[in-house]
Amino acid sequence: QVQLVESGGGLVQAGGSLRLACAASGRLFSISSMGWFRQAPGKESEFVAAIGWSGGTTYYADSVKGRFTISRDNAKNTVYLQMNSLKPEDTAVYYCAARPYYHNYSTRPDEYDYWGQGTQVTVTS
Repeated sequence: QVQLVESGGGLVQAGGSLRLACAASGRLFSISSMGWFRQAPGKESEFVAAIGWSGGTTYYADSVKGRFTISRDNAKNTVYLQMNSLKPEDTAVYYCAARPYYHNYSTRPDEYDYWGQGTQVTVTS
């Protein structure tokens, strides 16, 4: 199994930056593709970014491309989401998710097996 705990959320003004971290426990992290999703009030879950199990491949939603960067440190069992040039529409609860056993990353939340509890990101105008 993989247990995931997100951190780093908070309140920031538009144009600012935040760095989210997702710490994983369990032996499967290093063979898990990881994804970040977000959900704003009254909206469906939205894919944000994903990274392959080796860290060699990444993929971003068009809405965050060029502003967000996903990375991972397998030695620390942690995946990061660096968010720059934040906009009010980035306001949401951000969740990390794990897809183990060498599967490729996915943009579909139903293809991830493990989820964190989420961290709130609020961007003010």
